Amino acid sequence: MDDATNSTDIRLREGASIAQRLVMSGFAAAVALCFTPGLFTHDTLEVIISVVALLVGAAFVGIIMLAPAVVWIITPDEILIGEQRPFGKLRTRIVAKDDIRGLQVPGSKRAKARFQLAFTLASGERLTSPPIADVTHVHDTVARIAAQFDVPDVEAPVNPLDASNPEMRLGDPLEPFSKRDIRIVALIVVALCAVPYAYRLWRGLSPGSVDIVLLPVGALAAFGVSRYANLVTGAFWIIRQGDIRVERLWGDGTLRADHIEGRDVKTITVERRGRSEDEHCIVVIRLQSGQRFRSPRIGSRPEARAVGTEIVRRLGIAPENNQI
Repeated sequence: MDDATNSTDIRLREGASIAQRLVMSGFAAAVALCFTPGLFTHDTLEVIISVVALLVGAAFVGIIMLAPAVVWIITPDEILIGEQRPFGKLRTRIVAKDDIRGLQVPGSKRAKARFQLAFTLASGERLTSPPIADVTHVHDTVARIAAQFDVPDVEAPVNPLDASNPEMRLGDPLEPFSKRDIRIVALIVVALCAVPYAYRLWRGLSPGSVDIVLLPVGALAAFGVSRYANLVTGAFWIIRQGDIRVERLWGDGTLRADHIEGRDVKTITVERRGRSEDEHCIVVIRLQSGQRFRSPRIGSRPEARAVGTEIVRRLGIAPENNQI
């Protein structure tokens, strides 16, 4: 996508390429085919599981391959919308400037820093665009579109990652778990590990070696929960001009803050942390000392690249260290 504020047109894209679709559908088909041996057994349950797995796999492949790829090209005079499904014809639509009566910028429930353009036409129809990939210039992009289409009273979205903010914020402010919640989880862990031992005693059976080993394992797990539960709360990044403040919690719930400056950075990259490049991409900063800082989840790869590019600009990182 190319929606930079210094370009003539604004381009918004949504949908995977044919190559990405083939890879995802091939993986889904391979997983589904692993269940085919169950079709040739005499076990009714295995046959049912195999049939369900094949049907789910076929449905998943169908959804991937039939989902349309959408492109919006927003010019000063019109909006050109193109939609194409794999192996299908390109469908186009032109929305003239005079047909546009309103513009809103709704956020996404899944990702806080994901925004789309919702146009209201003279006919009352509502058109929603693909997401704005350059999440660091949402305010400028929306203001520019509102001005060129003469749309009044467009409410600027709240965007913690906008470059117009003195501080860009990634993630949510951290709060330690309450001691009560930690105790409850620790007790649940102990109880789960003690259930097999107690059950065998209740049935008048002699506990096995596994049942006995689970008791100290449960005690150690409960100790780990009570001591280190706050370490899983993640991180909160505050990106300022010249440095990044990375906040994390120690195991006892106290705050730990690290500061990253441009001279400390060896490389900065965008990585996928999860199953999907549409939802689980992050920025990774590697320092000269070898220490790595992984950002909270941002969203798609283009969105993470936009954030990484703004980090490079604010920290003044040398081009050779930028691998965005």
